Amino acid sequence: LTLLAVSGMNSASLEFIMAGNEQYRSNAFQAAEAGIEQAVLLGSFNPAAAAQALNGAATATDNWAATVTPQLGGVPLPALWGNSWNSFSTYHFEVQSTGTAVRSARAVNVQGIAVVSPWDATIKNDPNLANPALTP
Repeated sequence: LTLLAVSGMNSASLEFIMAGNEQYRSNAFQAAEAGIEQAVLLGSFNPAAAAQALNGAATATDNWAATVTPQLGGVPLPALWGNSWNSFSTYHFEVQSTGTAVRSARAVNVQGIAVVSPWDATIKNDPNLANPALTP
């Protein structure tokens, strides 16, 4: 009976630790998501700039650090072929956020962002288009 009681207590203790670890992992994930949200709100999406680093509150139990990085060398992409051709371009960015919590819990989340801007005349149209007369 004693052996059964000790085994039950050990099992309960292990399950308690596992549940705590899952909670801290979830906290780290939520912190990483908060970092992405703050990067979208506070980030300067400038394709000519280098990667921008943003950090969460250093005093919080859960913390985040995010980086906004221009993609494609900062070169815009034209609009997809259709009625809006030569109307706008898109600049692409990647936001990578690392959330940390107690017990070394860590989560890394990545989000892609496309910023719509006026059409850039330096962009070449797709050379695979069937009708070259449609190019500007």
